[in-house]
Amino acid sequence: MHELAVTESLLKIALQHAEKANAKSVTDLHIVMGELATMVDDSIQFYWGIIAKDTIAENATLHFRRVPAELQCMTCFEKYHPTDRELVCPKCGGVGAKVIAGEEFRLESIDVE
Repeated sequence: MHELAVTESLLKIALQHAEKANAKSVTDLHIVMGELATMVDDSIQFYWGIIAKDTIAENATLHFRRVPAELQCMTCFEKYHPTDRELVCPKCGGVGAKVIAGEEFRLESIDVE
């Protein structure tokens, strides 16, 4: 359900920037989502269709760019991509890791006309 609040924030930001640019429409939003992010792009797309209705962003296309997860072992400092079921370091077998990439969620750019 947190996708609704996130989608409302995306719309608010898009409309603010469109207003500053004296735009007639928002055409595209480019969103960066990490592989480990808890957001679901289909849910964001669904809510967008509802809350953007009757705004200048109603027909905007949402583009999602995925960032792969990358971890760093806290034992040997090896950087690696975790498997679906296993977070263990492939080099030393360590179980403590720091997330280097993959938790991102941000609005990268907005296209307007």
